[in-house]
Formats: sequence, structure tokens, C-alpha cells
Amino acid sequence: MLAAALGAASVAVTGCSSDGGGSGGGKRLRIGYFAFPSGDLLVKNRKLLEKALPDHTISWIKFDSGASVNQAFIGGSLDIAALGSSPFARGIAGSSPIPYKVGFVLDVAGENEALVARRSTGVTDVAGLKGRTVATPFASTSHYSLLAALEQAGLSASDVKLIDLQPQPILAAWQRGDIDAAYVWLPTLDELRADGTQLTSSKEIGAQGKPTLDLAVVSDALIAEDPGTIATWRKVEAEGLRRLASDPEGSARAIAAELGISLADAKAQLSQGVFLTPRQIASADWLGTEGSPGRLASYLTDTGAFLAGQKQIEAAPSEETVRKALYLKGLPDGLA
Repeated sequence: MLAAALGAASVAVTGCSSDGGGSGGGKRLRIGYFAFPSGDLLVKNRKLLEKALPDHTISWIKFDSGASVNQAFIGGSLDIAALGSSPFARGIAGSSPIPYKVGFVLDVAGENEALVARRSTGVTDVAGLKGRTVATPFASTSHYSLLAALEQAGLSASDVKLIDLQPQPILAAWQRGDIDAAYVWLPTLDELRADGTQLTSSKEIGAQGKPTLDLAVVSDALIAEDPGTIATWRKVEAEGLRRLASDPEGSARAIAAELGISLADAKAQLSQGVFLTPRQIASADWLGTEGSPGRLASYLTDTGAFLAGQKQIEAAPSEETVRKALYLKGLPDGLA
């Protein structure tokens, strides 16, 4: 299985786009990101990390799903990456956990991830999906939220035909009429909404006790070899969040440029996310501080338990395992 995963990691990285940055030097930093409205994308567009680490050669590598990010970490191809809470819980489960830790919270899923049915199906609620074909990227936060939505509606995964598709193939399948519904994130989500009916969102599911988040993880190797770089990266990501709040117009322009969309669409997409302040991230409600993990540990433990109950992983990681997979060194001062 490890050999297969390593092979998949090679394929995953080869198939992703990479944007170089920085003046270059003796050190390199390989960062996985999603084309998804966030402070992370703002950091990339404004080259904030390249300015903060001029002695590093920084590569930004685009991924379409958390499963591919996990494969790349297994293959040793990433140092830092965006990763959903569900694939992270999968990654640290089992006897051979992926060697990484959560170092930051990029956002909390809101209306930017949702379940939408094609309007022509006449489906208006989650229960109406019984017997229907539903697509989502497997091992993603959307997959987790879809399973939670089905459970809340009294359905099981076997009551629908689940299809594993990445965002762009979801759009193509939708347009062909091959699927009846999909749970996915922006920007693909907005295209489905144009002729679809939203049945629920990650904001609603989170309010019912199953929140999902976009995290940022750092490799154990980088933690051991260069904690100073992690500290700088974390401060830069905190600055990205502050800019989202203090300069919404400029931030939207940066996101629009990265995603190749209009300024109006960028503003609309940013409004659907839930972005924490740096102070909130280091609070007891979320990541916590050095020596005092926050509630994120419980959220991730619950996610693992749910996935195990759904037979998506063999066994859930314990809360102690989750706590050890949080990188809290330097918090809360490191976000100043």
C-alpha cells in the first residue's frame, strides 16, 4: 500500500501546476494550495511569503483535493499545504500516520461548500436524493459533509449512488446530465447553483455539530529542520487574514486575479467563507496555544470517529493522537 501511495504521490505532483517565486537561495519551500478564495491565495498573489523569506526558493503547487495532498506528503513532495479537516483526520489515522501537523486554520467552511441538486430532478431536500447519483471528491471535507447530511436526513451512503469526482469533472458530468447532485466547493459550486437547487451547506451542517475547516499543515521534517521558517510563514498567513478584513476591495482583486474571475464574483465568493482572526485561531475555541490545545482537537477527533463509523477509515485516531498532531509552538505570540 505504501508503494502504491508513493507512486500515486508522484503522479499527483506531476499533474499539478507549480508557480515559482522568491529570489532563490540555498533553501526551498514547497507549498500546496487550492484555487479557493482564502487568505492563503492572497498571500500567494501578493508574494508576501517571498518577501518575508528572500533566501528561499518558494514553489506554489496547486492541488484539486485533500487526497492528492496526502499522497504528496507521503511521497515527501511538500513542506506546507492547505488541507481539509476530513482528509487530515484520515491522514493521521491508522498505524502509519502521515508525518505532518496542523500549524494554522485557513477558514471554517460556510456557504462556500454545499450540496446542490440539478433543478430538473425536482429534488428539494436531502431525503429526496434516495436512489439518485451524487458526486463529490472522495476523502474531502465535502465528502464528509455529504455523509453527515445524508445521516441527518435518515439516509445512508448506500441509499444513493456515490461517485468520486474532482471539481472540474463534477461540472462536466453535471452539464452532461450524468449526475443528479453534487457536494463541492467554490468556484465550481457557483456554476452548479446557476441551474441547481441548494439542499444544504457546510455552514448548516457545522451548526448541527459537524464543522469542517480548511487547515494548513506542516511536515514533521520541516518542524525538525527549520522551525524558524514555519514561524515566519505563520505570521505571513496571519497577515493575509488581517488584509482580508482590513482591505476587502484589494483582497477581492487579488483573489479575482488568481482565479481568473470578475471582481464581483470574487467578492461574492469571499463573502461565503468564514475567516477567523489570528487571535481567534490561537484561542481555546480553535487551534489553541502551546501546551493548551483548543477545541479543534475535539472537532478533528469527532471527524475521525464519524469517518470510522461510516467505514471510511478502519479506526478513528484518538484525541491524544490528534493533540500530538497540532503544531502549537510559538502560539499565541507567533501570530502577532
